[in-house]
Amino acid sequence: MSAVPTSEPPVVLPPRHPLITVLALVLLLLGLVLGGLGAWLAQLGGSWYYVVAGAGLLAAGVLLWGNRRAGAWAYLLVFVGTLLWTWWESGSDYWRWVPRLGLVTALGFLLALLLPTLRTPVPRRISRTLAGVLGLVFAVAFTLAFVPHGAVAGAQAFPVDAAGTGLAPTREASPQPADQPAPGDWTAWGRSNAGTRYSPLQQITPANVGDLELAWQFRTGDLPKKRWGAETTPLKVGDSLYLCTARNQLIALDAATGKERWRFNPKVKDASIPYTAACRGVAYYEVPGVPQVDPVLADVAADLALPEPPPSMGNRPLAAGNRALCAARIIEGTLDGRLIAVDAATGRPCPGFGNNGQVDITLGMGEVPPGYVSITSPPAIVRGVIVTGHQVLDGQRRDAPSGVIQAYDAQTGKLRWAWDMDAPDRSGLPPQGQTYTRGTPNMWTTATGDEQLGLVYLPMGNSAGDYWSGSRTENQNRYATSLVALDVATGKPVWNFQAVRKDVWDYDLGSQATLIDYPTAAGKVPAILLPTKQGDLYVLDRRTGALLTPAEERAVPGGGVEPEQRAPTQRFSLYHTLRKPDLTERDMWGITPIDQLVCRIQFRKASYQGFYTPPTADRHSIEYPGYNGGSDWGSVAVDPRHGVIVANYNDMPNYNRLVPRAEADRKGWVPREQVRADRGGAEGAGDPQTGTPYAIDVNAGWRLPFTRLLCKQPPYGGIRAIDLRTGQLLWDRPFGSARGNGPFGIRSGLPIEIGTPNNGGSALTASGLIFIAAATDDLLRAIDLKTGKELWHAKLPAGGQANPMVYEYDGRQYVVIMAGGHHFMETPAGDYVMAYALPKGSKNGQSQR
Repeated sequence: MSAVPTSEPPVVLPPRHPLITVLALVLLLLGLVLGGLGAWLAQLGGSWYYVVAGAGLLAAGVLLWGNRRAGAWAYLLVFVGTLLWTWWESGSDYWRWVPRLGLVTALGFLLALLLPTLRTPVPRRISRTLAGVLGLVFAVAFTLAFVPHGAVAGAQAFPVDAAGTGLAPTREASPQPADQPAPGDWTAWGRSNAGTRYSPLQQITPANVGDLELAWQFRTGDLPKKRWGAETTPLKVGDSLYLCTARNQLIALDAATGKERWRFNPKVKDASIPYTAACRGVAYYEVPGVPQVDPVLADVAADLALPEPPPSMGNRPLAAGNRALCAARIIEGTLDGRLIAVDAATGRPCPGFGNNGQVDITLGMGEVPPGYVSITSPPAIVRGVIVTGHQVLDGQRRDAPSGVIQAYDAQTGKLRWAWDMDAPDRSGLPPQGQTYTRGTPNMWTTATGDEQLGLVYLPMGNSAGDYWSGSRTENQNRYATSLVALDVATGKPVWNFQAVRKDVWDYDLGSQATLIDYPTAAGKVPAILLPTKQGDLYVLDRRTGALLTPAEERAVPGGGVEPEQRAPTQRFSLYHTLRKPDLTERDMWGITPIDQLVCRIQFRKASYQGFYTPPTADRHSIEYPGYNGGSDWGSVAVDPRHGVIVANYNDMPNYNRLVPRAEADRKGWVPREQVRADRGGAEGAGDPQTGTPYAIDVNAGWRLPFTRLLCKQPPYGGIRAIDLRTGQLLWDRPFGSARGNGPFGIRSGLPIEIGTPNNGGSALTASGLIFIAAATDDLLRAIDLKTGKELWHAKLPAGGQANPMVYEYDGRQYVVIMAGGHHFMETPAGDYVMAYALPKGSKNGQSQR
């Protein structure tokens, strides 16, 4: 018998590990997404990397699904290729490596651990070594995130004393103007009319600032449910602090304890809140030659019901003893368009000012729907004249209420003059039946007063309908986005300096300009420093408006929806700019390659020819910097002793599109007074611009809708020191940590100095300290003026989107910040006034002025 042949037993392949199944599916899905979107990007002229990487990931996924070692080799090729491509495209820029290699490294780590489970297993020793290397790379990369990236030391050394141990004056101290506050006071929003935000106090130093503690805390009790953002900087005069709340309640606090002394509530309704419930500050005024009122005697006078004086006598007859009520007064503007004057000692309305302490600035403006005319910044007071602008609600109507600038007598509240740029021959109220010219540029930010020259300097905004210029008048084109110097006696322009010609980017001047003495070859010149949203800084002779620092005309992009309106050139400062180089596709960012790829596609699809790219309707356009700057309302601070400018700034683009009128109508975009419910959202996100051919849709910061992360790589904000004389950079550092930021709106809590968006400015002290909050991480910081390094911080209970102030009382120096949060910055809302000081009884307890 022949033997019966026997079949060999079938080869039993090792089962696929469940995690290999998951990993293979992830790689297949990732490969499809990267390959498909990558092909779109390549078709738009972008990088081919994503197509190649997508194909490699698909191959790795298919092979790993088969449990084959070749899948690991395919993934290794993708990893090495990604590493080489990242180095070629990113160099040593840390933040560019994160989306390009982060996910690829994490998936590689998982695959390395699973290599022994494949059909042809890899020895565990090799597997663990590979996983260890990748894990170490990931850990080192994560650790490096906590080192500030993008910090720059300027070519010019910071001035030091002869021993090389500390700060030394490099400029002769400027002569003290007549309206300079007492050393321990802070009597105007920028400390003085000059707007330097600089205090001569030196008790708190770089050596002891780490000992700061909470001295007192006060809660205003005024916290709007929507559109919160108080932005308040208190004043300090004598033994009192004066501040306004989000909805314009006036409050006086004891300077030593923070306890409330009085409160006046003008009862502003929520309907009057414009874009933000903001009151940046109040103004302080003393009637010349009249002693201030004693609060106790004032109460007696009120009980006696003394008759109101005739207008010619001002407030003087309403007296207590030999001191007059409202001899010192607090003046604020309100969200519903009123100027209010109250007695600084008691909070009682000044009866001789307007109508029982109030003036309505909307008289002569015609129809003013609630929220359209709001005073959000403190007025300037020069030579007894209150000069105020106002915010006109952006983006609603081309025929919005007028941006007229108005001046009132600081004692009586009587209208002194009104500057309507389209009616230059008229100086008062319009005739019966007429209004101030509608739609003219407004001044919503803080003006600067010059008591010596009798001038007030107005950082002007744009005409109503920011993104369309075809219907503007000649004078609107002349004065919009300009610094305008007005004579406070007549209200007539003395000079103007235009920062942007025919602005269609919402680049209105948001920063308060600062009075300085500028050193030139011919000696010191009375000058004014102008920061701009586009980042350029200019120094002008404040007597004439002549440039004292170099600038040049450069060709800028044309086109857009009204090419005939675009200026062929714009002015660029050669003195200093906060602006970074134009964006490229490589600057696009995300947490993963997918969201970075989406941003790269959006970049390629958009109209972008660099700085001053005109807005378009057929596709999005990129505006960089965006409308938050550069420098915004917080402005810069100037140390006149050392000749240093400190500027915090934003570094974000906007992603905009003009929306044709018919499309806007279909979307239901109507002016605010026709909207049934407050939709919220960022400024410009669906603004109708009624009366122009286009509405506007602004993606502020250029965020992706899903992750809510910004498309541009970090940092998104910075802070720097600049030599005042030369404009040269001393240092520049990212500003703001990721504690309050993260994907999907989740606050990460990570102390990574990513450089965040920021809103608000800084305060300086003669000891060489910068105090600033402003960023989205809810911290108040003390920064070394010499190096830019953080020396101390305090965690605030809400966002610190306000300018801090510094004062001294009874031998103790305080730093105060309003922690009110901000809806646009997405920081927590609050109503806190926080004061910090060195511990009582410490060796630094006495002032070292």
